[in-house]
Amino acid sequence: MIPRLVTNELLEILGYFPVLGITGPRQVGKTTLSRELAGMLDKEVIYLDMEDPEDLSRLSEPALYLKRFEDACIIIDEVQRLPELFPILRSLVDRKRIPARFILTGWASPELIRDTSESLAGRIAYKELTAFNYLEISNHKHSGYHWFRGGFPLSFLAPSDRDSKSWINNFIQTYIERDLPLLG
Repeated sequence: MIPRLVTNELLEILGYFPVLGITGPRQVGKTTLSRELAGMLDKEVIYLDMEDPEDLSRLSEPALYLKRFEDACIIIDEVQRLPELFPILRSLVDRKRIPARFILTGWASPELIRDTSESLAGRIAYKELTAFNYLEISNHKHSGYHWFRGGFPLSFLAPSDRDSKSWINNFIQTYIERDLPLLG
């Protein structure tokens, strides 16, 4: 894994705010970074992926489930899939406001920002994660890799230029077919 420059800033945020929202495009490393942050926290961490039916079923009664882990840090990945969760998170934070209660990841849809802003105002700090920038990769590969492969981790770290190009083409196709229609 290539260390991200934003890691220390996120740890500072988690030292004060009860909720950290990591937003950004698909496949930039939000999940990987949130799991890395979890390993740096001095508390139990629970990971829930809203694209995993088993994890989603755990939240069929979200308040009951989440109350059990009030001293843990709960990572909720792809949180935009469960917008009805935001008022519940607000209530839980207000009952016990401690740093690093929740890490929420998701792509920055207008609905996600609106929903969390209304429910979690004053409780959440947002940070957008972007693709690798040159400073993050300069010790790992020469600048040509970054220039021709881009900064998306799976493209940048692909074993060959052909694999990188294939990944980029498939990513663009998926983005056009899946994400753009969701934005209207």
